Amino acid sequence: MPIKIPDQLPAKDILESENIFVMTEYRAIHQDIRPLQLIILNLMPTKIVTETQLLRKLSNTPLQIEVEFLRTKTHDSKNVDPEHLASFYTTFDKIKNRRFDGLIITGAPVENLEFEEVDYWAELCQIMDWSSRNVFCTLHICWGAQAGLYYHYGIPKVPLPKKLSGVYKHKVLKPLSPFFRGFDDVFYMPHSRYTGVRVEDIRRVPSLEVLAVSDEAGVFAVKSSDNRRFFIMGHPEYDADTLALEYKRDLDKGLDIDMPENYFPNNDPTKPPVVTWRAHAQLMYSNWLNYYVYQTTPYDLNEIVEIKK
Repeated sequence: MPIKIPDQLPAKDILESENIFVMTEYRAIHQDIRPLQLIILNLMPTKIVTETQLLRKLSNTPLQIEVEFLRTKTHDSKNVDPEHLASFYTTFDKIKNRRFDGLIITGAPVENLEFEEVDYWAELCQIMDWSSRNVFCTLHICWGAQAGLYYHYGIPKVPLPKKLSGVYKHKVLKPLSPFFRGFDDVFYMPHSRYTGVRVEDIRRVPSLEVLAVSDEAGVFAVKSSDNRRFFIMGHPEYDADTLALEYKRDLDKGLDIDMPENYFPNNDPTKPPVVTWRAHAQLMYSNWLNYYVYQTTPYDLNEIVEIKK
């Protein structure tokens, strides 16, 4: 089954060129089916790139998914055409009375700020509070995961000695978890961040489970015991060249930055990276959608119950 997106979204042509089955709004209205209602709060500055990355991962399932994009109203996005935001994004005030099967909160390049110093923090808190009553299952990514753990459970983020950038080996701690069904004993995922969370802080919260970790990158996946919130510290959605582009950007800014680890062949940045995470990343998103959204969300979204604190 396809993923349903707006007819003119820039990601549409890219996804179709990759033989990914997408469905326009015009075609979808002729199908008598209740698609999953998914909303993505895109906090990344390169919004079109992130849209395409996430839609690529969400599209390879037998489910029909209706995707909408949400932006913060209290932040001025300088890296995207205002016409694109006006055409394809909504704001919280317009959806606050609606309910959704799933919500994705992306990362954001603001790790070096305290949460309360981020200009849209109050609005993000409002959205996360709303999600407890109006969304069945939420997936938080990278800084979005750190923000969610801090807001919902009081878990602080901690600065790392240097930027964590590269592709790292992980191990699954809960091999019977449907979230990692089909995974190998070890798997690789990209990370790109200046901060992290301590595993001991998470384990002190009875309603949280650590699902996967990395010896080098630390905590990777955490979920709530009721399966309503997931927190992913890496960037499974990244394209092959995303870390390379970030590395070049940081060098151009004159930052004292290390080369991404385990990424360029023979640590030669002139060589194209070899992707070692694509299959597991695709499987992770498919598992989340299938086992924790589609299989468990109520058919009538008005029956969503508030997440207990």
